[in-house]
Amino acid sequence: MQTSPTHRRYKGLLIEPQIRNFFTGRIWSRHETPFPQEKIDTYIQHHYFEILPAVLDRPNLQCRRCLNTNKRKFVSFHCAKCKKICHYCRHCITMGRMCSCDELLLWKNEQPQKQIYSHTFHWQGQLTNNQARAAQQLTASILQKNNHLVHAVCGAGKTEILFPAVYEALQLGKRVCIATPRTDVVLELFPRFQQVFPNTCIHAYYGNAPQQQGFAQLVLATTHQLYRFENVFDVMIVDEADAFPYTMDEALQQAVIKAKKKEAPTAYVTATPSTTLLTKKTKEQWGYSFIARRFHGQPLPIPTFQSLWNYEKTFQKGKIPAKLQNWLQQRIAKNEPFLIFFPTIDLMEKASTLFQQIDASIAAVHAEDPNRKEKVIELRNEQRKGLLTTTILERGITIKNVQVAVVGAESPIFTASALIQISGRVGRNKDFPNGDIVFFHHGITAEMDLAKKRLLDFNRQPQ
Repeated sequence: MQTSPTHRRYKGLLIEPQIRNFFTGRIWSRHETPFPQEKIDTYIQHHYFEILPAVLDRPNLQCRRCLNTNKRKFVSFHCAKCKKICHYCRHCITMGRMCSCDELLLWKNEQPQKQIYSHTFHWQGQLTNNQARAAQQLTASILQKNNHLVHAVCGAGKTEILFPAVYEALQLGKRVCIATPRTDVVLELFPRFQQVFPNTCIHAYYGNAPQQQGFAQLVLATTHQLYRFENVFDVMIVDEADAFPYTMDEALQQAVIKAKKKEAPTAYVTATPSTTLLTKKTKEQWGYSFIARRFHGQPLPIPTFQSLWNYEKTFQKGKIPAKLQNWLQQRIAKNEPFLIFFPTIDLMEKASTLFQQIDASIAAVHAEDPNRKEKVIELRNEQRKGLLTTTILERGITIKNVQVAVVGAESPIFTASALIQISGRVGRNKDFPNGDIVFFHHGITAEMDLAKKRLLDFNRQPQ
Protein backbone atom coordinates (compact mmCIF):
# COMPACT_ATOMS: atom_id res chain seq x y z
CA MET A 1 0.00 0.00 0.00
CA GLN A 2 1.35 3.42 -0.92
CA THR A 3 1.59 6.12 1.71
CA SER A 4 -0.30 9.37 1.09
CA PRO A 5 2.07 12.30 0.43
CA THR A 6 0.50 14.04 3.43
CA HIS A 7 1.10 11.05 5.71
CA ARG A 8 4.42 9.52 6.72
CA ARG A 9 5.17 6.19 8.35
CA TYR A 10 7.29 6.13 11.45
CA LYS A 11 8.15 2.86 13.17
CA GLY A 12 5.32 1.19 11.28
CA LEU A 13 2.62 3.69 12.31
CA LEU A 14 1.02 6.08 9.87
CA ILE A 15 1.66 9.65 11.10
CA GLU A 16 -1.39 11.86 10.72
CA PRO A 17 -0.22 15.38 9.86
CA GLN A 18 -2.92 17.09 11.94
CA ILE A 19 -1.68 15.31 15.06
CA ARG A 20 1.97 16.02 14.29
CA ASN A 21 1.20 19.67 13.48
CA PHE A 22 -0.81 20.15 16.66
CA PHE A 23 1.68 18.64 19.10
CA THR A 24 5.00 19.81 17.64
CA GLY A 25 6.57 22.12 20.20
CA ARG A 26 3.64 21.86 22.60
CA ILE A 27 3.38 20.44 26.09
CA TRP A 28 -0.21 19.25 26.48
CA SER A 29 -2.51 17.38 28.85
CA ARG A 30 -2.75 13.69 27.87
CA HIS A 31 -6.49 13.49 28.48
CA GLU A 32 -7.55 16.89 27.08
CA THR A 33 -6.53 16.73 23.44
CA PRO A 34 -8.79 17.47 20.45
CA PHE A 35 -8.16 13.92 19.18
CA PRO A 36 -9.70 10.54 20.18
CA GLN A 37 -8.04 9.15 23.29
CA GLU A 38 -7.53 5.72 21.70
CA LYS A 39 -5.51 7.34 18.92
CA ILE A 40 -3.35 9.25 21.40
CA ASP A 41 -2.76 6.05 23.36
CA THR A 42 -1.59 4.32 20.17
CA TYR A 43 0.91 7.10 19.49
CA ILE A 44 2.13 6.80 23.07
CA GLN A 45 2.63 3.03 22.66
CA HIS A 46 4.80 3.73 19.61
CA HIS A 47 6.89 6.20 21.67
CA TYR A 48 5.88 9.30 19.75
CA PHE A 49 5.46 11.21 23.01
CA GLU A 50 7.53 11.77 26.08
CA ILE A 51 5.23 11.38 29.10
CA LEU A 52 5.78 13.88 31.91
CA PRO A 53 4.08 14.24 35.30
CA ALA A 54 2.15 17.52 35.47
CA VAL A 55 3.61 18.33 38.88
CA LEU A 56 7.04 17.20 40.04
CA ASP A 57 7.49 16.66 43.77
CA ARG A 58 11.20 15.83 43.88
CA PRO A 59 13.50 17.36 44.90
CA ASN A 60 11.00 20.24 45.26
CA LEU A 61 7.50 20.96 43.99
CA GLN A 62 7.49 22.24 40.42
CA CYS A 63 4.69 22.67 37.89
CA ARG A 64 5.97 21.12 34.67
CA ARG A 65 3.67 23.32 32.59
CA CYS A 66 4.40 26.82 33.94
CA LEU A 67 7.59 25.94 35.88
CA ASN A 68 6.23 27.53 39.06
CA THR A 69 8.24 26.52 42.16
CA ASN A 70 6.57 28.80 44.71
CA LYS A 71 5.29 26.46 47.44
CA ARG A 72 2.54 28.91 48.37
CA LYS A 73 1.02 28.49 44.90
CA PHE A 74 0.53 24.73 45.27
CA VAL A 75 -2.42 23.03 46.93
CA SER A 76 -2.12 19.55 48.46
CA PHE A 77 -5.20 17.33 48.76
CA HIS A 78 -6.34 13.71 48.89
CA CYS A 79 -6.93 12.79 45.25
CA ALA A 80 -9.98 10.69 44.37
CA LYS A 81 -8.26 9.52 41.15
CA CYS A 82 -4.99 8.14 42.51
CA LYS A 83 -6.11 7.70 46.14
CA LYS A 84 -2.95 9.50 47.29
CA ILE A 85 -1.90 12.98 48.35
CA CYS A 86 -1.75 15.05 45.17
CA HIS A 87 -0.60 18.57 44.43
CA TYR A 88 -1.86 21.06 41.87
CA CYS A 89 -0.52 24.42 40.77
CA ARG A 90 -2.73 27.46 41.39
CA HIS A 91 -0.53 29.66 39.23
CA CYS A 92 -1.72 28.27 35.87
CA ILE A 93 -5.07 26.84 37.02
CA THR A 94 -6.96 29.11 34.60
CA MET A 95 -5.63 26.82 31.84
CA GLY A 96 -7.14 23.77 33.53
CA ARG A 97 -6.22 22.09 36.80
CA MET A 98 -3.32 19.68 36.53
CA CYS A 99 -2.46 17.38 39.46
CA SER A 100 0.59 15.28 40.31
CA CYS A 101 -1.08 12.19 38.85
CA ASP A 102 -1.97 13.92 35.57
CA GLU A 103 0.30 13.48 32.58
CA LEU A 104 1.62 15.88 29.99
CA LEU A 105 2.56 14.96 26.42
CA LEU A 106 5.67 16.23 24.67
CA TRP A 107 6.00 15.31 20.97
CA LYS A 108 9.47 13.93 20.31
CA ASN A 109 9.48 12.50 16.80
CA GLU A 110 9.12 13.68 13.21
CA GLN A 111 8.84 17.46 12.78
CA PRO A 112 6.65 19.16 10.15
CA GLN A 113 8.39 20.48 7.08
CA LYS A 114 8.85 24.25 7.37
CA GLN A 115 8.16 26.46 4.39
CA ILE A 116 11.29 28.03 2.97
CA TYR A 117 11.32 30.76 0.31
CA SER A 118 7.57 30.35 -0.26
CA HIS A 119 6.34 33.24 1.89
CA THR A 120 4.85 36.32 0.30
CA PHE A 121 5.44 39.79 1.72
CA HIS A 122 2.32 41.71 0.75
CA TRP A 123 2.53 45.19 2.24
CA GLN A 124 1.93 48.34 0.24
CA GLY A 125 3.03 50.78 2.94
CA GLN A 126 6.21 52.83 3.12
CA LEU A 127 8.44 52.87 6.18
CA THR A 128 9.61 56.24 7.44
CA ASN A 129 13.36 56.78 7.79
CA ASN A 130 13.09 56.11 11.54
CA GLN A 131 11.07 52.94 10.99
CA ALA A 132 13.41 51.68 8.25
CA ARG A 133 16.45 52.21 10.47
CA ALA A 134 14.81 50.37 13.37
CA ALA A 135 13.67 47.54 11.09
CA GLN A 136 17.21 47.08 9.77
CA GLN A 137 18.66 47.09 13.28
CA LEU A 138 16.09 44.56 14.51
CA THR A 139 16.66 42.26 11.53
CA ALA A 140 20.43 42.39 12.03
CA SER A 141 20.08 41.46 15.71
CA ILE A 142 17.80 38.52 14.92
CA LEU A 143 20.16 37.18 12.24
CA GLN A 144 23.06 37.50 14.70
CA LYS A 145 20.95 35.76 17.40
CA ASN A 146 21.27 38.78 19.63
CA ASN A 147 18.47 40.14 21.82
CA HIS A 148 17.03 43.52 20.82
CA LEU A 149 14.91 46.28 22.37
CA VAL A 150 12.64 48.41 20.17
CA HIS A 151 11.79 51.49 22.23
CA ALA A 152 9.29 53.57 20.25
CA VAL A 153 6.50 55.96 21.21
CA CYS A 154 2.85 54.92 20.91
CA GLY A 155 1.85 55.35 17.28
CA ALA A 156 5.41 55.11 15.93
CA GLY A 157 4.36 52.11 13.83
CA LYS A 158 6.04 49.37 15.86
CA THR A 159 4.10 46.60 14.12
CA GLU A 160 5.29 47.77 10.70
CA ILE A 161 8.86 47.71 12.02
CA LEU A 162 8.41 44.00 12.76
CA PHE A 163 7.29 43.05 9.23
CA PRO A 164 10.74 42.96 7.50
CA ALA A 165 12.40 41.07 10.37
CA VAL A 166 9.59 38.49 10.52
CA TYR A 167 9.71 38.04 6.75
CA GLU A 168 13.48 37.51 6.78
CA ALA A 169 13.17 34.89 9.53
CA LEU A 170 10.34 33.06 7.73
CA GLN A 171 12.34 33.00 4.52
CA LEU A 172 15.13 31.24 6.40
CA GLY A 173 12.70 28.56 7.59
CA LYS A 174 12.58 29.84 11.16
CA ARG A 175 9.50 29.46 13.35
CA VAL A 176 8.54 32.83 14.81
CA CYS A 177 6.41 33.71 17.84
CA ILE A 178 5.03 37.15 18.63
CA ALA A 179 3.86 37.07 22.24
CA THR A 180 2.00 39.76 24.16
CA PRO A 181 0.43 39.91 27.62
CA ARG A 182 -2.97 41.10 26.28
CA THR A 183 -5.58 39.19 24.29
CA ASP A 184 -6.73 42.44 22.67
CA VAL A 185 -3.28 42.92 21.14
CA VAL A 186 -3.35 39.41 19.65
CA LEU A 187 -6.79 40.11 18.17
CA GLU A 188 -5.54 43.41 16.75
CA LEU A 189 -2.34 41.95 15.23
CA PHE A 190 -3.73 38.70 13.82
CA PRO A 191 -5.61 40.12 10.77
CA ARG A 192 -2.78 42.54 10.05
CA PHE A 193 -0.18 39.77 9.82
CA GLN A 194 -2.57 37.61 7.80
CA GLN A 195 -2.87 40.42 5.27
CA VAL A 196 0.89 41.03 5.08
CA PHE A 197 1.82 37.31 4.89
CA PRO A 198 -1.08 35.77 2.91
CA ASN A 199 0.77 32.52 2.06
CA THR A 200 2.01 31.85 5.59
CA CYS A 201 0.20 29.59 8.03
CA ILE A 202 -0.45 31.84 11.05
CA HIS A 203 -2.16 30.81 14.28
CA ALA A 204 -3.48 33.04 17.06
CA TYR A 205 -3.61 31.61 20.58
CA TYR A 206 -5.51 33.21 23.46
CA GLY A 207 -8.13 32.09 25.96
CA ASN A 208 -10.93 30.14 24.21
CA ALA A 209 -9.36 30.61 20.78
CA PRO A 210 -10.82 28.28 18.13
CA GLN A 211 -8.80 25.28 16.99
CA GLN A 212 -6.73 26.10 13.90
CA GLN A 213 -5.48 23.79 11.19
CA GLY A 214 -2.04 23.32 9.69
CA PHE A 215 1.46 23.86 10.99
CA ALA A 216 1.90 27.50 11.96
CA GLN A 217 5.29 28.91 11.14
CA LEU A 218 4.18 32.24 12.63
CA VAL A 219 2.40 32.18 15.98
CA LEU A 220 0.71 35.10 17.73
CA ALA A 221 -0.05 34.30 21.36
CA THR A 222 -0.69 35.73 24.77
CA THR A 223 2.21 35.11 27.12
CA HIS A 224 -0.06 32.83 29.18
CA GLN A 225 -0.45 30.51 26.17
CA LEU A 226 3.33 30.03 26.10
CA TYR A 227 2.96 27.74 29.12
CA ARG A 228 1.86 25.18 26.51
CA PHE A 229 5.00 25.47 24.35
CA GLU A 230 8.54 24.26 24.95
CA ASN A 231 11.85 24.62 23.08
CA VAL A 232 10.23 25.32 19.73
CA PHE A 233 10.56 28.92 18.48
CA ASP A 234 13.61 30.13 16.55
CA VAL A 235 12.69 33.79 17.07
CA MET A 236 10.73 35.24 19.99
CA ILE A 237 9.23 38.75 19.89
CA VAL A 238 7.54 40.13 23.02
CA ASP A 239 5.22 42.99 22.05
CA GLU A 240 4.03 45.39 24.75
CA ALA A 241 6.82 44.02 26.93
CA ASP A 242 5.96 46.42 29.77
CA ALA A 243 2.32 45.36 30.09
CA PHE A 244 0.68 43.85 33.15
CA PRO A 245 0.82 41.04 34.15
CA TYR A 246 4.01 40.12 32.26
CA THR A 247 6.30 42.57 34.05
CA MET A 248 4.99 41.49 37.47
CA ASP A 249 4.96 37.73 36.89
CA GLU A 250 8.25 35.85 36.78
CA ALA A 251 6.47 32.69 35.61
CA LEU A 252 5.27 34.49 32.46
CA GLN A 253 8.79 35.72 31.82
CA GLN A 254 10.03 32.16 32.30
CA ALA A 255 7.35 30.92 29.89
CA VAL A 256 8.87 33.10 27.15
CA ILE A 257 12.28 31.54 27.79
CA LYS A 258 10.86 28.00 27.93
CA ALA A 259 8.93 28.36 24.66
CA LYS A 260 11.91 29.41 22.57
CA LYS A 261 14.98 27.42 21.66
CA LYS A 262 18.00 28.03 23.87
CA GLU A 263 19.95 29.97 21.24
CA ALA A 264 16.93 31.85 19.86
CA PRO A 265 17.03 35.65 20.11
CA THR A 266 14.31 37.63 21.87
CA ALA A 267 13.14 41.05 20.74
CA TYR A 268 11.23 43.28 23.16
CA VAL A 269 8.93 45.97 21.77
CA THR A 270 7.46 48.73 23.93
CA ALA A 271 6.80 52.44 24.26
CA THR A 272 7.48 52.38 28.00
CA PRO A 273 10.33 49.98 28.84
CA SER A 274 10.83 49.18 32.51
CA THR A 275 14.03 50.08 34.32
CA THR A 276 14.79 46.35 34.51
CA LEU A 277 14.51 45.98 30.74
CA LEU A 278 16.70 49.01 30.07
CA THR A 279 19.30 47.76 32.55
CA LYS A 280 19.43 44.30 30.95
CA LYS A 281 19.72 45.90 27.50
CA THR A 282 22.85 47.76 28.60
CA LYS A 283 24.37 45.00 30.74
CA GLU A 284 23.89 42.23 28.14
CA GLN A 285 24.66 44.47 25.15
CA TRP A 286 21.42 43.97 23.27
CA GLY A 287 20.66 45.68 20.02
CA TYR A 288 18.63 48.87 20.55
CA SER A 289 16.33 51.03 18.44
CA PHE A 290 14.75 54.26 19.66
CA ILE A 291 12.01 56.25 17.90
CA ALA A 292 10.65 59.40 19.51
CA ARG A 293 8.23 60.36 16.71
CA ARG A 294 5.04 58.87 15.36
CA PHE A 295 5.04 57.57 11.82
CA HIS A 296 3.14 60.67 10.58
CA GLY A 297 5.71 62.99 12.18
CA GLN A 298 3.27 64.92 14.36
CA PRO A 299 3.94 65.42 18.09
CA LEU A 300 2.26 63.31 20.73
CA PRO A 301 -0.96 64.75 22.20
CA ILE A 302 -0.28 66.03 25.72
CA PRO A 303 -2.85 65.31 28.46
CA THR A 304 -4.64 68.08 30.30
CA PHE A 305 -5.56 67.77 33.98
CA GLN A 306 -9.07 68.58 35.18
CA SER A 307 -10.26 68.24 38.76
CA LEU A 308 -13.30 66.04 39.32
CA TRP A 309 -13.83 66.32 43.06
CA ASN A 310 -15.84 63.60 44.78
CA TYR A 311 -16.66 61.89 41.50
CA GLU A 312 -17.38 58.55 43.18
CA LYS A 313 -20.07 60.08 45.41
CA THR A 314 -21.59 61.82 42.39
CA PHE A 315 -21.91 58.52 40.51
CA GLN A 316 -23.36 56.86 43.60
CA LYS A 317 -26.05 59.55 43.65
CA GLY A 318 -26.99 58.59 40.10
CA LYS A 319 -25.41 61.57 38.37
CA ILE A 320 -22.53 62.08 35.92
CA PRO A 321 -20.08 64.73 37.20
CA ALA A 322 -20.72 67.99 35.36
CA LYS A 323 -17.25 68.38 33.80
CA LEU A 324 -17.29 64.80 32.53
CA GLN A 325 -20.80 65.18 31.13
CA ASN A 326 -19.76 68.37 29.34
CA TRP A 327 -16.76 66.54 27.81
CA LEU A 328 -19.07 63.71 26.71
CA GLN A 329 -21.59 66.08 25.11
CA GLN A 330 -18.80 67.72 23.10
CA ARG A 331 -17.70 64.34 21.74
CA ILE A 332 -21.24 63.39 20.75
CA ALA A 333 -21.90 66.81 19.18
CA LYS A 334 -18.73 66.50 17.07
CA ASN A 335 -19.46 62.85 16.27
CA GLU A 336 -16.10 61.81 17.70
CA PRO A 337 -15.63 58.26 19.01
CA PHE A 338 -14.38 58.11 22.58
CA LEU A 339 -12.88 55.90 25.27
CA ILE A 340 -13.39 56.69 28.95
CA PHE A 341 -11.13 54.77 31.34
CA PHE A 342 -12.23 53.90 34.89
CA PRO A 343 -10.11 52.62 37.79
CA THR A 344 -12.54 49.85 38.82
CA ILE A 345 -15.22 47.68 37.21
CA ASP A 346 -17.65 48.57 39.99
CA LEU A 347 -17.42 52.31 39.34
CA MET A 348 -17.56 51.79 35.59
CA GLU A 349 -20.74 49.71 35.81
CA LYS A 350 -22.40 52.35 38.00
CA ALA A 351 -21.48 54.96 35.38
CA SER A 352 -22.50 52.78 32.43
CA THR A 353 -26.21 52.93 33.26
CA LEU A 354 -26.08 56.74 33.38
CA PHE A 355 -24.15 57.04 30.10
CA GLN A 356 -26.59 54.75 28.32
CA GLN A 357 -29.40 57.12 29.27
CA ILE A 358 -27.63 59.71 27.13
CA ASP A 359 -26.89 57.32 24.25
CA ALA A 360 -27.88 53.64 24.26
CA SER A 361 -24.93 52.68 22.05
CA ILE A 362 -22.39 53.48 24.79
CA ALA A 363 -21.16 50.22 26.33
CA ALA A 364 -18.73 49.08 29.01
CA VAL A 365 -15.92 46.53 28.58
CA HIS A 366 -13.51 44.77 30.94
CA ALA A 367 -11.21 41.74 30.94
CA GLU A 368 -13.95 39.17 31.59
CA ASP A 369 -16.41 40.60 29.07
CA PRO A 370 -17.05 37.84 26.47
CA ASN A 371 -18.25 40.45 23.95
CA ARG A 372 -15.26 42.77 24.31
CA LYS A 373 -13.92 42.04 20.84
CA GLU A 374 -17.27 42.69 19.16
CA LYS A 375 -17.80 45.96 21.05
CA VAL A 376 -14.40 47.30 19.97
CA ILE A 377 -15.15 46.38 16.34
CA GLU A 378 -18.50 48.15 16.58
CA LEU A 379 -16.79 51.29 17.89
CA ARG A 380 -14.27 51.11 15.05
CA ASN A 381 -17.13 50.71 12.55
CA GLU A 382 -18.95 53.75 14.02
CA GLN A 383 -21.82 51.61 15.33
CA ARG A 384 -21.19 52.88 18.85
CA LYS A 385 -20.51 56.39 20.11
CA GLY A 386 -17.98 55.24 22.66
CA LEU A 387 -16.84 52.73 25.24
CA LEU A 388 -16.28 52.85 28.97
CA THR A 389 -13.33 50.62 29.86
CA THR A 390 -10.85 49.49 32.46
CA THR A 391 -7.12 49.51 31.67
CA ILE A 392 -7.74 46.45 29.46
CA LEU A 393 -7.87 48.79 26.43
CA GLU A 394 -4.86 50.91 27.38
CA ARG A 395 -2.86 49.39 24.51
CA GLY A 396 -3.20 47.33 21.33
CA ILE A 397 -6.21 49.24 20.02
CA THR A 398 -6.36 51.84 17.25
CA ILE A 399 -9.56 53.79 16.59
CA LYS A 400 -9.56 56.60 14.00
CA ASN A 401 -10.04 60.05 15.59
CA VAL A 402 -10.71 58.61 19.05
CA GLN A 403 -10.85 61.00 22.02
CA VAL A 404 -9.89 59.78 25.49
CA ALA A 405 -10.69 60.62 29.10
CA VAL A 406 -9.45 59.02 32.31
CA VAL A 407 -11.75 59.14 35.33
CA GLY A 408 -9.89 58.87 38.63
CA ALA A 409 -6.43 59.35 37.12
CA GLU A 410 -5.06 59.63 40.67
CA SER A 411 -5.88 55.95 41.34
CA PRO A 412 -2.84 53.67 41.91
CA ILE A 413 -3.77 51.49 38.94
CA PHE A 414 -3.00 54.42 36.63
CA THR A 415 0.80 54.32 36.72
CA ALA A 416 2.85 56.66 34.55
CA SER A 417 3.34 53.80 32.07
CA ALA A 418 -0.41 53.09 31.91
CA LEU A 419 -1.24 56.79 31.46
CA ILE A 420 1.31 57.11 28.64
CA GLN A 421 -0.21 54.09 26.90
CA ILE A 422 -3.73 55.46 27.36
CA SER A 423 -2.64 58.83 25.96
CA GLY A 424 -1.15 56.94 23.04
CA ARG A 425 -4.60 55.94 21.81
CA VAL A 426 -5.13 59.56 20.65
CA GLY A 427 -3.89 61.03 17.35
CA ARG A 428 -2.59 57.80 15.81
CA ASN A 429 -4.21 58.30 12.40
CA LYS A 430 -2.36 60.53 9.90
CA ASP A 431 -5.66 62.22 8.98
CA PHE A 432 -6.42 62.88 12.66
CA PRO A 433 -2.98 63.43 14.27
CA ASN A 434 -4.38 65.48 17.15
CA GLY A 435 -7.06 64.81 19.72
CA ASP A 436 -8.16 65.30 23.28
CA ILE A 437 -6.72 63.37 26.22
CA VAL A 438 -7.85 64.54 29.65
CA PHE A 439 -7.03 63.20 33.10
CA PHE A 440 -10.00 63.79 35.40
CA HIS A 441 -8.73 63.53 38.97
CA HIS A 442 -9.33 63.98 42.69
CA GLY A 443 -5.82 65.28 43.25
CA ILE A 444 -2.78 65.29 40.94
CA THR A 445 -0.28 62.48 41.56
CA ALA A 446 3.43 62.09 40.85
CA GLU A 447 2.54 59.38 38.28
CA MET A 448 0.33 61.83 36.37
CA ASP A 449 3.09 64.44 36.37
CA LEU A 450 5.68 61.86 35.27
CA ALA A 451 3.50 60.65 32.38
CA LYS A 452 3.05 64.21 31.11
CA LYS A 453 6.77 64.97 31.51
CA ARG A 454 7.82 61.90 29.52
CA LEU A 455 5.41 62.75 26.70
CA LEU A 456 6.76 66.31 26.56
CA ASP A 457 10.33 64.92 26.57
CA PHE A 458 9.50 62.71 23.57
CA ASN A 459 8.17 65.74 21.68
CA ARG A 460 11.42 67.63 22.35
CA GLN A 461 13.52 64.86 20.78
CA PRO A 462 14.89 65.70 17.29
CA GLN A 463 13.16 63.93 14.41
